[in-house]
Amino acid sequence: MRIGKKLTKQLRAASKDENFLHGLENIEGIVSKVLSVAMILVILVSIWNLGLSLVQMLIGQPDEPFTKTLFKIFGLFLNVLIALEILENITAYLKKHVIQVELVIVTSIIAVARKIIILDLEKTSGVDIIGLGIALLSLSISYWIIRYMNAK
Repeated sequence: MRIGKKLTKQLRAASKDENFLHGLENIEGIVSKVLSVAMILVILVSIWNLGLSLVQMLIGQPDEPFTKTLFKIFGLFLNVLIALEILENITAYLKKHVIQVELVIVTSIIAVARKIIILDLEKTSGVDIIGLGIALLSLSISYWIIRYMNAK
C-alpha cells in the first residue's frame, strides 16, 4: 500500500510542468553532448581522408587534369569546414540552449558554396544551376536580414 502511494506521489511530481521541462532539458543536454562527440569523430575522419586524398592526388600519378583535382581538394576542405560549423552550432546550443539562426545560415551558405565549387558543369542542367543560385541568393538575403536585426 505504501509503495503504491509513493509511486503515485512520484508520478504526480514528475508530471508537473516544471519537472517535466527540467527532464526534457537534461535529455537535450545529453543528446547535444553525444552529437558533439560524434561530430568530433566525423571531423577527425574527414581530416584523415583529406590528408590521404592530398597525398594521393598531388603526389601520385594524376589521372585527371589538375583543375579537377584542385576542385576535389577544395570540396574536401569545405567538408571539414562545414563539419566544424555544425560542431559550432551544437556547441552554441549547449552554451545558450538556443539555436543561433545566424550560424545555421552561415553553415548553409558554406554548404551551397561547396556544391557550386565542386559542380561539374558538363553534367549539370541549367535548372540545377538556377536553383543553386536562388538558394545562395535567398540565404545571403536571410543572412543580411539577421545581421541587420542583430546590429540594432
